[in-house]
Amino acid sequence: MLPRPAIGQAPRRPARRGELTRAKVRSAALLLAPMLVVLAGVALWPLLRTMAFAFTDATLSSMDEAAFIGLENFYNPSWGGLLTDPTWWNAVGNTVRFTLISVSLELVFGLVVALTLDVPFPGRGAVRAIVLIPWAIPTIVSAQMWAWMLNDQFGVINAMLMGLGLIAAPVAWTADPDTAMLAVVMVDVWKATPFMALLILAALQMLPRDCYEAARVDGISPVTVFFRVTLPLIYPAIAVAVIFRGLDAMRVFDLIYVLTSNAEGTMSMSVYARQQLVDFQDVGYGSAAATLLFFIIALLTIAYIVVGRVDLSGERA
Repeated sequence: MLPRPAIGQAPRRPARRGELTRAKVRSAALLLAPMLVVLAGVALWPLLRTMAFAFTDATLSSMDEAAFIGLENFYNPSWGGLLTDPTWWNAVGNTVRFTLISVSLELVFGLVVALTLDVPFPGRGAVRAIVLIPWAIPTIVSAQMWAWMLNDQFGVINAMLMGLGLIAAPVAWTADPDTAMLAVVMVDVWKATPFMALLILAALQMLPRDCYEAARVDGISPVTVFFRVTLPLIYPAIAVAVIFRGLDAMRVFDLIYVLTSNAEGTMSMSVYARQQLVDFQDVGYGSAAATLLFFIIALLTIAYIVVGRVDLSGERA
């Protein structure tokens, strides 16, 4: 039997509990250490090296002879630099527009799919597996698959629309500047909506059912229950899903590059950086674009977390 504290004296926690907590922290640190070392090798080191090249005049053929030139890749009074390049700012605009439209549509469609799959019906397990197929296909494969289907000469999309009488002649969906971004957004929504639906469905499955029974007994309409109960409870999961998809959309490369290559109408920041690094072999300038891309994504993500008061720890969920 533990001794009782004297009157007026605060009870002291057993020292055993503190030792157990410290032991758990040490065990967690030991388990995480190999992963952190690997991440430092495959992610942190390339990032720091890219940032270092951004301040040099390195080219693909003379990387060992690169000289430090300060901020000239970002701003140069003689030839402008990255911050005065209209092609770069066009890529920034394309990326932001693609991210806002794609993630918004994926959120709406993902919410509808998750709410549908949350309702019990025969064959629900099979439907869940089928819905996840687009997300399971590698992006490069799905992009090439859609490039064939959207082809203006032999694509099945044009054949279907002409068969339905919706268009009179084949449309070059990925080559026409008026439809190229629409085609890219459509393919991205098709591929990423299952990911959004999966995260929201996981949150829906964890909701307490007693509050829904109470709402049903009180005669509250399903629409009111959705906006007053369901949506606030799954908001943390939605916020995390939007962050993940937003990060993916901001750094999009393979989907746009396969569908439209280096077309300026759909060029993203990643495609622009790749063009400078590989096509023009200007490692210093391309690294400056990649560095600026990193900071833009980081700032937008931090702004979203702060403004949206997103709790990434999950303690308030």
